[in-house]
Amino acid sequence: MSAKGRLRLLANVLGELARQEMGFQHGARTGRDGATAPAGHWRPGAVRRAFEELGPFYIKVGQMLSTRPDLVPEPIRLELGKLHDQVTPAPFEVFEPVLAAELGPGWRHRFRHVDTSRPLGAASLAQVYRVTLRDGSPAVIKVQRPGVGDLVITDMRILRRAVRLAGRLSPKFSEVLDLDSMLRVLLEAMKPELDFTAEAANMDRARPLVRRFPTLDVPDVVHATPRLLVQSLAPGQSIRDAKRRDFTVEERMAIGSDLLGWAIRGYFVDRTFHGDPHPGNIFVHPGAPTTVIDWGMVGHIDRHTSLALLQTIMGAVCNDAPATARGWTEMGRATTWANPQAFAIDLADLIPRVRNASLEELDFGVSLTSVLAHATKRGIVTNPMIAVLAKSFANVEGSVRYLAPELSLLQVFRDQMTSIMIELIKESLSPASLAQTLVDGMLGAPALDHVRTTLRDLARHDLGVQVGSSPAAGPMQDRKIQMLLAALATAVWINARRHKRTAAG
Repeated sequence: MSAKGRLRLLANVLGELARQEMGFQHGARTGRDGATAPAGHWRPGAVRRAFEELGPFYIKVGQMLSTRPDLVPEPIRLELGKLHDQVTPAPFEVFEPVLAAELGPGWRHRFRHVDTSRPLGAASLAQVYRVTLRDGSPAVIKVQRPGVGDLVITDMRILRRAVRLAGRLSPKFSEVLDLDSMLRVLLEAMKPELDFTAEAANMDRARPLVRRFPTLDVPDVVHATPRLLVQSLAPGQSIRDAKRRDFTVEERMAIGSDLLGWAIRGYFVDRTFHGDPHPGNIFVHPGAPTTVIDWGMVGHIDRHTSLALLQTIMGAVCNDAPATARGWTEMGRATTWANPQAFAIDLADLIPRVRNASLEELDFGVSLTSVLAHATKRGIVTNPMIAVLAKSFANVEGSVRYLAPELSLLQVFRDQMTSIMIELIKESLSPASLAQTLVDGMLGAPALDHVRTTLRDLARHDLGVQVGSSPAAGPMQDRKIQMLLAALATAVWINARRHKRTAAG
């Protein structure tokens, strides 16, 4: 569909919502059966259906908005949380031209059998069919809907133009809510869903990372083209449909702990994470590996944001609201009218209720979005990556809740903390990281002469550091101390390298 066609559809859907909303001026709506319903009962469902009608990109936007209580009223936010990509299956004939284009006219000869009677899954971007490979192995074939890639790109351009216009009309709103950046992050995470060769590459990169956890696995890629993906069949069924009684307690807890541990490590060590680990994408079977499927939506987080998020979570683990507030602010930024102290007070009320609760007792995904709501109210700009992170976080937590609700997310985090810190220390002591730390210190110094003086004093063993409550204490003093530590670390590294070369010679 052309951009004009999409604009017309968008206008029609929004116009229908507006017409229905006008019917609520007196607070009620008459249904088909003649009964009336309060406006608040009808409106959330109507908004969700509008997102579904607009297609795959708007479904993803709606899912992301379901994590933003600062943007969306609670009843609508909860309803948007029900959005999914499942749609009414299209006839196989719709997808056969794609198969022929990607594999050639004799594509059926590549398989021993293709079950075209009904798809295993039908989503807004693709349909999935069960196949048997020539060697008899069970597999699935994922076929993209014709034209869906161009449709998503068109929708993205239209919505981004609208968001930029809204930002110019409401600059204060845009100061604390960078919707354009949020949409850009979403599109970057969605790109592999539009090119299955990128999704296959995501699976190949993720496989060794996932297999660090004994109960988890990723399907094998058999063949991939931009619009077609053949992969091994995941055993079992969705974790949503699994019966707890079919698993031993030890097996349930191990699967749940591994899923949460894998997600946590993705956020803080690998800095690459599954963007959509909802229950339909996690398959379990007693005695078999738990398989994580659908690697089309993958998020990538930079080191600074990851470390700031780590500080945020560690603050919650340690019941330290100011540390949690500092970490969250460090991920984004404070506006000119921000109130960081009030933000910390808000978190002081929230953190004690979440730090020791189990998944059964508390929804941590909701708690995370509560932090976001407090941040926006207090003038803290949230990093746009948080929308994708929150979606991933809430989904994996919700998936684990089906099988092991007695698990404590923060306890799993504590269990992972030692290995995470070891990895971060190794990273910080690498030559590249030490050099970067020194350069950062130099760039932040008031003058390069101070660095030269520090290094000269190091060489003469004539260095003193005064830390106290002098007038110069504060951010500048902190920067000098950080610079000194960076210089020390670099000097140690240089000495070690020289010693290694001398020993080798």
